[in-house]
Amino acid sequence: MENKEIELEFSIKSGAPEKQRTACVVVGVFENRKLSAPAVDIDRASDGYLSDILRGGDMDGKAGSTLLLHKVPNILADRVLLIGLGKERDFHEKAYRDAIACAIKTLRDTGSMEATVTLSEIPVKKRDVVWNVEQAVLAAHEALYRFDRMKSKTNEPRRPLKRVVFAVSRRGELKFGDVGLARGLAIAHGIGFAKDLGNTPSNICTPEYLAGEARKLAKTYRFGCEVLDYAACEKLGMGSFLSVGKGSDKPPRFIVLRHEGGDKTQKPVVLVGKAITFDAGGISLKPPADMDEMNYDMSGGGAVLGAFRAIGELGLPLNVVGLIPSCENMPDASANKPGDIVTSMSGQTIEILNTDAEGRLILCDALTYAERFEPDAVIDLATLTGACVIALGAHPSALFSNHDPLAREIEHAADDAWDRVWRMPLWDDYQEQLKSSLADMANIGGRPAGSITAACFLSRFAKKYHWAHLDIAGTAYKGGRDKGSTGRPVSLLVHFLLNRAGKDAG
Repeated sequence: MENKEIELEFSIKSGAPEKQRTACVVVGVFENRKLSAPAVDIDRASDGYLSDILRGGDMDGKAGSTLLLHKVPNILADRVLLIGLGKERDFHEKAYRDAIACAIKTLRDTGSMEATVTLSEIPVKKRDVVWNVEQAVLAAHEALYRFDRMKSKTNEPRRPLKRVVFAVSRRGELKFGDVGLARGLAIAHGIGFAKDLGNTPSNICTPEYLAGEARKLAKTYRFGCEVLDYAACEKLGMGSFLSVGKGSDKPPRFIVLRHEGGDKTQKPVVLVGKAITFDAGGISLKPPADMDEMNYDMSGGGAVLGAFRAIGELGLPLNVVGLIPSCENMPDASANKPGDIVTSMSGQTIEILNTDAEGRLILCDALTYAERFEPDAVIDLATLTGACVIALGAHPSALFSNHDPLAREIEHAADDAWDRVWRMPLWDDYQEQLKSSLADMANIGGRPAGSITAACFLSRFAKKYHWAHLDIAGTAYKGGRDKGSTGRPVSLLVHFLLNRAGKDAG
């Protein structure tokens, strides 16, 4: 049951906007009716037609405003779409992405089947052509994404948008535009894959379903793939991971993916993704409100799969391992109980004070399993704590690390990808909150600094390598009436790996 993907044909082109033979050419207008450079070219070719329209008050250039013009004099395109860009001095990354999204949605809604978009020519501070084109592709895919395969009827546009050309200013920039296009498409496909997995309800997206998707991905891109069942995990001593799924009738799966793009001497980067396909909280049952969103508790694992799709498409010359521990956290007679003590794969014992703090219980065994690969770096990502949402909201993911250079790498990649993070402290002072009188540690440290103590818990299992933890509880999905997966942080992970592979053209 695969979601029907929006198949847009993208290309890069340079040339005068007034000479583009297309159904629609898109140009930008800043506030106070200031024309962008491509809009100036069209205005000049049309003997001031755009200026006359703007002076008449039909549009003032405010962000999000649009004006569709037909039969503009001396212009080869059938129509010209004006997109408001807001104040020129405030035209930064978000404004650029919003403008692209606005253009794509308007083209879709007005029945244009093809278009040349010149917004990609507009300079964004400290960014280049590669970045502009990549982000334009991502914004376009984001604008058109929908998940409707669970509906009995879908509303297909009468004349769907099929072809989009992103313009660059000079012919010499075409090669950079092509780099941005290839990168943008690969990341967009990875994000779309992660979104589809996240949006698939938990009665379908079970641990075995995720394992099946991993196997299909491995077959397509020739990854190594191994799926460990309960018996294999038990033999390895993964007592902490296996304890979480005891209350469910859906058997756990521990998914291992391997992309061997580098030479055999190269130490791999290991990505670890939490994949609780539904989290009821176990015996420490969650309140009913918003529990329907707990199918998104596998978003870490979904992002790892999305990143693997992107790096497979890019053929990244790097060794990467993906580890995805997957199970359900449900309440029944077999489930973990508050006060239970379990033994992790590392041999450390854990007193479970709250069964709803289960993500760390599955990740800790995955972090121990990662040791066997002698990794160059390990990054885990998880919708781990509600405390992170309270601390940072929905804009950045929280970043924790035991290695400052690795943290800086991730921050740089997050900026490249415009998939932002904010570094949080990982001081030993917080470890005191995890003390247990009966076991080596407790799985929670109380209400204060909840996202930090969760990261401190994980750090106890990541001492043998450079490690970072991304708490994506606020960024992986949107809740409420507009609920849906965001696909974050696939873009961040791909940029991190691109930089590691020495492929950063940005």
